[in-house]
Amino acid sequence: MKKIDLTEGSVIKVLTALSVPIMGSSLLQFTYNLVDMLWVGGLGTNAVASVGSSSLFIGLGNSLLSLVVIGTGIKVAHSIGRKDDLKISEYINAGLLINTIIGLMLVLFIMLGRKSLIGFLNLNNLTVQQDAYLYLVFSGPAMFFSFYNMLYTRILGSFGNNKLPFKINTVGTLANIILDPLFIYIFKFGVSGAAIATMLANILMFILYLTNSSGALKYNFKVKFHYYQIKEIIVLGFPMAAQRILFTLINISLARIIAVFGSNAIAAQKIGLQIESITYMVIGGLHGAIAAFTGQNFGAKKYDRIKKGYTSALKIGTVYSLLMAIVFMFFSTPFIKLFVQDKETILIAKAYLQVVAFSQIFSTVEIISNGFFTGIGKPKISSIISVIFTSLRIPMALILIKPFGLTGIWMSIALSSVLKGSVAFILYEIEVKYKQTMKIPY
Repeated sequence: MKKIDLTEGSVIKVLTALSVPIMGSSLLQFTYNLVDMLWVGGLGTNAVASVGSSSLFIGLGNSLLSLVVIGTGIKVAHSIGRKDDLKISEYINAGLLINTIIGLMLVLFIMLGRKSLIGFLNLNNLTVQQDAYLYLVFSGPAMFFSFYNMLYTRILGSFGNNKLPFKINTVGTLANIILDPLFIYIFKFGVSGAAIATMLANILMFILYLTNSSGALKYNFKVKFHYYQIKEIIVLGFPMAAQRILFTLINISLARIIAVFGSNAIAAQKIGLQIESITYMVIGGLHGAIAAFTGQNFGAKKYDRIKKGYTSALKIGTVYSLLMAIVFMFFSTPFIKLFVQDKETILIAKAYLQVVAFSQIFSTVEIISNGFFTGIGKPKISSIISVIFTSLRIPMALILIKPFGLTGIWMSIALSSVLKGSVAFILYEIEVKYKQTMKIPY
C-alpha cells in the first residue's frame, strides 16, 4: 500500500486532499440515506419511525466498534509517521482480530435481543414494533460487513489514502440506491427490504476493499503481532468507544421520552437528523483529515505543523457550519417535505432543526478538536468532555420538557453541544498554547 506523506507540503493543500474524498464519501452516504428515507417514507410515517427506532441500536453497535477503529487508526498513523513498516502490519493484524471478535458478538446480540431492545422504547404501536423487529434481523449481517468496511476506511485514511474508500463507497451507494426500490416495493419486503439492500451493498463493498488494496487490508500471517498491541489499541479506543456508547444510550433514553409524543415525533427526529447530517458531510471530512494529518505529523514530531492544520480546519468548518445554521433556521421546510407530507411531522422536524441550528458551530469545534486529540493519541480528552456534557441531556430534557414540551428535548440537545464545543476549544488552548506541550513528549 502506497503511503502518502502528510508531513510535507502546504497544510491547506494536504488537508484538502485528505478531506475532499471523505466529504465525497459522506455526500454519497447522505445521498443514499436520502434515497433510502424517500423510499421508506413512501410507506408512511410508521415505516420511518420503525427505521428510526432500529437505527438507534445499530448505532450502538457502531459506537462499540470505535473501540478498534480509533485505536488501530492512531497506531497505524503513528507507525507510518515513524516509517516503521513492521509495526504497521502488526497493528493492522491486531485490529482485524479485535474487529472480528467484536463484530460476531454484536451481531448475535442485536439479532437475538431485538425484541427486548425495541420493547425498551415503549413505542405503543404494534406496526412500528413489528417492522423494527424485522429490520434488525436483516441489519445484523449487514453490520458485520459494515464493521470491516469502517475499519478498512480508517486504516486507509491513516495511509493518507481516502480516494479508494471514496470510490468503493460510490459503488456501494449506487448499489443501495438500485436495490432499495427493488426489495422494498417490487419484492414487497417493505421496511425489511431497506435492510436487505444495505446488507448486500456492504458485502459488495467488503469484497471491493479486499480486492483493491494490494493486500494491505488482509491479515498478514507472516507477521506476528504482540498482545500488548491489542491492549494499546483497546486502551486508545476505549475512551472514544465509551463516549459514543454513552451518546447512543442517551439517544435511546431520549427516544423513549420522545415516544410519549407519538410516532410522528420519532419520525420527525429521524428526518431532522438526516437533514442535519448535511453539516457533517464537510465537518466529518475535516475530522478525518485532522486525525490522519495530526497522527503522521505527531509521529514525525512536527508539532507546529499540527497547530497550523487545526487552525485551518477550524476556520473552514466554522464558515460552513454557520451557513448550514442559516439554512436550518429559515429554509428547512422544503428539505423536510422530501421525506414526508404529514403536517404534524413537518412542524416537529422544523422545530428540531431550528433549535439545533444554534449549536452547529459549537458541534463543529467539538468534532475538529476530537480529530486533533485523536491524532496526538489522547482521545480520552474529548471522551471525557462528551461523557460529562452529553449525560446532561437527560436531566435537562426532563426539566425543559415541562415548560417547552417536545421542543425542550431539542433544546437539551443543543445546549449540550454548545457546552461540549466550548470546553473542547478551551482544552485545546490549554493543551497546545498555554502549557506548550508541543515541545515535550505527550
